[in-house]
Amino acid sequence: MAAEDLENSIIDVLKTIYDPEIPVDIYELGLIYEVKINADKHVDIEMTLTSPNCPVAETMPKEVEDKVAAMPGITSAKVNIVFDPPWDKDMMSEVAKLELGFL
Repeated sequence: MAAEDLENSIIDVLKTIYDPEIPVDIYELGLIYEVKINADKHVDIEMTLTSPNCPVAETMPKEVEDKVAAMPGITSAKVNIVFDPPWDKDMMSEVAKLELGFL
């Protein structure tokens, strides 16, 4: 599978993971900053949380790693949580803003 197709498949999987406090997936919320796939098909994901005190700070990154690592063709996945830049609602996609009534 081409790298671009693989990245799109990873994004599709990320869109199945929801922030429990907001009824929108983590990709559309803008919580995913970067997806990098190396030659060995290891995936590094830079993501943030809606706040440092997010109640799913322990479980959500593990869910992301597990779901991406379980994908065919992926050898492993690692999530790096970052808070720079801090998340705010302007990072949401148009889809998320529409869903939450911001548009």
